[in-house]
Amino acid sequence: MHELLGMAADIISIFLFIIGGGFMLIGAIGIIRLPDFWSRLHAAGIIDTVGAELILTGMMFQAGFTQVTVKLILIGLFLFVTSPTSTHALANAAFTAGIMPLGMKRNESDKVLKPAPVRDGVKT
Repeated sequence: MHELLGMAADIISIFLFIIGGGFMLIGAIGIIRLPDFWSRLHAAGIIDTVGAELILTGMMFQAGFTQVTVKLILIGLFLFVTSPTSTHALANAAFTAGIMPLGMKRNESDKVLKPAPVRDGVKT
C-alpha cells in the first residue's frame, strides 16, 4: 500500500513538473517573441505565478508531509502574493512613464491619465 501511494505521488509530481515546465517554456518564448513591453510583461507574469506554483506543488508531492513541505507552502504563498503585485507595480510605472500599449494612440491615454473631476470636494 505504501509503495502504491509513493508511486501515485511520483506520477502526480511528474505531471505537475511537466505542466509547470510547459508554462515556463511558453512564457520564456513569449518574453522573446512578443512585440511590446505589455505583452512581454504578461508572459513574465505567467512564468512567475503559474509556472513556479506548479513546480513548487510538484516538489511538495515529492517531499511528502515534512518540514520541507511547510517551507514550500510558505514560498508558494509568498510568490502568489508578490508576483502579481510586482507585475502590477511595474505596469503602472511604465504606463505613467509614457510607455503605451501597442496600438494605443497618444490621445487615448489622456482619458486614462486624466485625474477624476472633483465636485463639492468629492471625486466623482
